Amino acid sequence: MKTSKLLLLLALVPAACDPGVLDREVPEPAMDSVSLPDVARLLSALPIGGEQLSEVHAAVSASSRNGYDEEYTMRDLFESPGAGVGDRAGKGSGAAAQYDAPLRSLIETYVRERYRTKAGETDPEAVQTYLDALAASDAQIYWPYSEEYDGKSLPVITFDPGGDATANVGYRTRVDGSGKRTVEEIVVDEDYARTHPVWVVNNNSDSGYASLEMRRRADPDWGRGGEVLVKGGSGDDTENSRMLVLKYFKMNRNYDSWFGGASEFFVKCGSMSGFKAKTEAEMQEYYPTITDFMIVVKRRDLGSHRPFNAILISDWTDQIEDFCLLVTEDDGGTRTSWKCSASAKVQSKSYGFDLDIPYHDRDDIVWRGTLSRKFFEKYSGVTGHFGDVELTFGII
Repeated sequence: MKTSKLLLLLALVPAACDPGVLDREVPEPAMDSVSLPDVARLLSALPIGGEQLSEVHAAVSASSRNGYDEEYTMRDLFESPGAGVGDRAGKGSGAAAQYDAPLRSLIETYVRERYRTKAGETDPEAVQTYLDALAASDAQIYWPYSEEYDGKSLPVITFDPGGDATANVGYRTRVDGSGKRTVEEIVVDEDYARTHPVWVVNNNSDSGYASLEMRRRADPDWGRGGEVLVKGGSGDDTENSRMLVLKYFKMNRNYDSWFGGASEFFVKCGSMSGFKAKTEAEMQEYYPTITDFMIVVKRRDLGSHRPFNAILISDWTDQIEDFCLLVTEDDGGTRTSWKCSASAKVQSKSYGFDLDIPYHDRDDIVWRGTLSRKFFEKYSGVTGHFGDVELTFGII
């Protein structure tokens, strides 16, 4: 759906109605925590209308354009309404709209009312403490399949229950002709989310990393006019140099439940970029390099070959014999490393070099191993299976 058409539909959604006209059939959120269930209940209690729908849709769309999942962090919600992940870095797609009643103002009004005593007084310190905790949390609104939004339906609001759950309780708001709002519980699963707007309150896991799209924007000269998105290594980038490129990436299964959102893959390649030593003494001038970048694969892209054109080795030479490749799906945890070895050739003699390629101990290791130069030369442009992903390499 084109943006102009969507904005027109959003403009037709009724404005936020009186928050007091509410027949609530679900529990009120606890105000002593910012747990995912409580944040979902809080959002479901708000008189969300067309302006707030437009704000959230603009934010998740911006995040998606910036190479992240369809997400709207609480930090951006409070500090930069309508901004997506990456926008605050100054190189994102940007949030152009201004909002008279952003979602944060609805949250602030609701929280003040919840902290109001029977005497009609509000504890401003308690209110601010809660709002600060919410803004500082890693909670966010994740809107799967948001590109299919019809521009008028109110969302069902749910939360990530954790584990491998496929369904969870969701809070649906209905508004009758008199403006009376009723919030009711229903069960939502991914099939429902494909055909109805659903906001999932989950935890952000990718905003701290630079996506491929953000890294490309940071230096548009990389890749000779944009053909190649990401460059690694420090070799000479001359007209005669060759590069090893990851051309296409295909995910054959989702690694997280649909409540958790997209899969964040990290591709790490260890080698000796630009290695041209002629003697053992000259070897001391070279150091191993590790190319490391994140690929976000949205759930709708399951089974699709996605073009990435990311450089793994920026200065390919025939003296390099082996490469270390590690592909993980991010699940966090304690930082650890994969100790591996690759090799290069000097005067027909092979010399090994050691690498420590970092990852986290809870990450899913999709594939890791050593690949030879001959492998890449033989299968340049050919798609191969690497665990549950398919990779297409190319030498250019």
